[in-house]
Amino acid sequence: MAKGRIHSMDTFGTVDGPGIRFVLFMQGCALQCQFCHNPDTWDTAGGTEVTVEDVLAEIEPYISYYKRSGGGITVTGGEPTLQAPFVARLFRECKARWGLHTALDSSGFCEASNAAELLDATDLVLLDLKLMDELRHERLTGRSNSRILRFAQHLSAINKPVWIRHVLIPGLTDGEDDLYNLGRFVGGLASVAKLELLPYHRMGVYKWRALGRDYPLAHVREPEVHEVEQAMRRIDEGRCAAEGRHALRSG
Repeated sequence: MAKGRIHSMDTFGTVDGPGIRFVLFMQGCALQCQFCHNPDTWDTAGGTEVTVEDVLAEIEPYISYYKRSGGGITVTGGEPTLQAPFVARLFRECKARWGLHTALDSSGFCEASNAAELLDATDLVLLDLKLMDELRHERLTGRSNSRILRFAQHLSAINKPVWIRHVLIPGLTDGEDDLYNLGRFVGGLASVAKLELLPYHRMGVYKWRALGRDYPLAHVREPEVHEVEQAMRRIDEGRCAAEGRHALRSG
């Protein structure tokens, strides 16, 4: 029986998709983001091997909570598309047995052709867009963003519901041009249901230290509330420009 390699699981997730959700963290990631709060998921040889049935057994006791709340299962990471066949089988079983809503939380660093079966079984994609500037994206994550942007455009082309996520990091991902260009790109996508602006936090620093790694953003502060609000307005300006409408302004 095919196995997947996981990092951990959460039976009561409330921030990774609608409703109450079972959240499965897969092991392995091709990116090495400087702000990652789960660097212990990077190693593809780490974690624990499990079967789909192992995971289903963990989900089953909580099915009533997930269904009553309009929730379901979210698979995140690490990067779940690295184990796309395993996640696809898990999603199909969750749908066949319980009719659960399925969400994929991904960096988008994958070729769409390798994830076709997985996307067929996915109801919602939570897609992280970190920076539109390719060279700075590579410095921040270790990888170009070209594959990620192609994946986003593919999701739009197949009309797959998407929530866009962007981590706001002072001095790194909060430039006015960066935010405006992000908004313009998102405004050109056909199936974006929501855009979440996530304030940078330092809650994962202890994991870097436990792994014997220097935390590269030790000097970076968390954004203020007004900075998050201002950034959201700038994104909206770019999005409205792409959609040919006027942005709403406060004050």
